[in-house]
This record gives sequence, structure tokens and C-alpha cells, in this order.
Amino acid sequence: MAPNEANRASGFSGAVDRATDSTTFERVARAGHVMSGFVHLLVAYIIIQLAFGSGGDADQSGALGTLASKPGGRFVLWVAAVAFVAMALWRLAETVLGPHVTEGSQGDPEGPSLMDRAKAFGLALVYFAFAFSAVQFARGAGKSSGQQNAGLSARLMESGGGKALLIVVALVAIAIGGYHIYKGASKNFCDDLKGQPSKLVEPLGVIGYVAKGLVIAGAGVLVIVAVLKSDPSKATGLDGAVKTLGSAPYGQVLLVLAGLGIAAYGVYSFVMARNARM
Repeated sequence: MAPNEANRASGFSGAVDRATDSTTFERVARAGHVMSGFVHLLVAYIIIQLAFGSGGDADQSGALGTLASKPGGRFVLWVAAVAFVAMALWRLAETVLGPHVTEGSQGDPEGPSLMDRAKAFGLALVYFAFAFSAVQFARGAGKSSGQQNAGLSARLMESGGGKALLIVVALVAIAIGGYHIYKGASKNFCDDLKGQPSKLVEPLGVIGYVAKGLVIAGAGVLVIVAVLKSDPSKATGLDGAVKTLGSAPYGQVLLVLAGLGIAAYGVYSFVMARNARM
């Protein structure tokens, strides 16, 4: 790298580093975990309602729509959007500097890996998407993500290239789901927390990550099925995965278990808001 380019890169990294020194920035970013917790608890509530015969979209859009319909819900959604943007920006900072930026050289003596940066960037995109959805529902313009996914899938299935893209997206979803399952089962999530988690926090993380991973992987599998059967109605994301689970033998029991698992992840998100390494 030429000296001028190195200086520019150093200057940019330095600016990002100084930004993460802000206590206010960190606190608002941590609020993103709180809002994520509320969204997961609402999704869990919808899943359990489905188990007992009530309707609803068992995904992020369903949770945000439920919140928007409540008194004061739209104000909460604006607050959530700010928190999600702050968390997204924090993840972008981690993309540049590596994880656990507030720990300095104590975070990872060997320096951040490419995988660390890629995960941070992926999470930034997720939180920006959360923020966008929260703003849409706060403005009264929110739409069911399941219907949008099915519509987009239908258009992509009209060409061979579109079908190939859907398969790639499905495989990525399955990989992400598998990673969540592994992270929960191996208890690797403990590395994200300050100190040793309590006997209550650890099972919340295990159950929450595994349950969320199964649902995400299930959504990926359904996309592949949709492509193979040329049936875009099956490619509706998390909502489709949950409702397919409900139609299986002992579906009511499985839905209740899935709801409790997602609720566990929601509660664990509140723990992250306080104890996550940032």
C-alpha cells in the first residue's frame, strides 16, 4: 500500500475507533439487543397463538405489525429503528476494526480474521434491514415479508438464473441456521459475553440459538422445495417454515416448543444488551 493510501486507511480506522469510544453510541447500540429481544418475544407469541388456532405472520413483519397496532406502538417502532441503526453502525465499526472494539488489544491479540469481519458486516446488513422494516411499519407502510418473499420468488423462478440464485440463497440460509445450531449446542455464544454466564443464562442461550437455527434452516429447505416444485408459495421465509412445522404430526406441540425456543432467544437478547462484549 502506498504511503498516502496507508495514511488515509489509518485515518479512517482512527475515526471509527474514536467513534466507538463514545459511551452514548455504545448504549444506543446495546439498545438494539433490547429491541431484538422484544421482536423475538412477539414472534414467539404469534407462534404459540398459531399452535392454538389463531392466525398471524410468524416472522419479523408479523411482530412489527403487531407492535404497530398497539397504542404507542408506532413511537416504539421509531425508537427501535434508531437502536437498530446504531447497532448496524457498530457492526460496521467491527467490520473495520474487528470484534469487541471497546476491549482494544485485549479483545483478540492475534487480530481480527476475515471471517470475523464478514460476520460483523453480515450482522450490519441484518440490523439495517430491521431498521428499514421498523420505519416502514412506523409509517403505516409495512408489508408481510412472507408475501413479499413469495412474490420475489415467483419472479425469480421465471428464469434458470433466478432459480439458481434462489438455491444459493437457500443454501446460505441453511448454513446460517446450522451455524446458530452449532453456536448454541457448543455454547460458543458464551464467548460473546463478559465473564462466565450464570446457570440461568447458559440454557437460555443454548435453547434460543438452537431453536432459531432450526427455524432459519427450515426456511432455507422450504426455498429449495419451492424451486424444485416450482411453487413460490412455499418460499415465504420464517413464517412458511413455522407454519409447515405446524402441519406436521404433533404440529401443535412442535409449534409450542418452537415458540418457547424463540422466546428463550428473546430473553437472551436482553442479557446481551447488558453483558455483551462490544
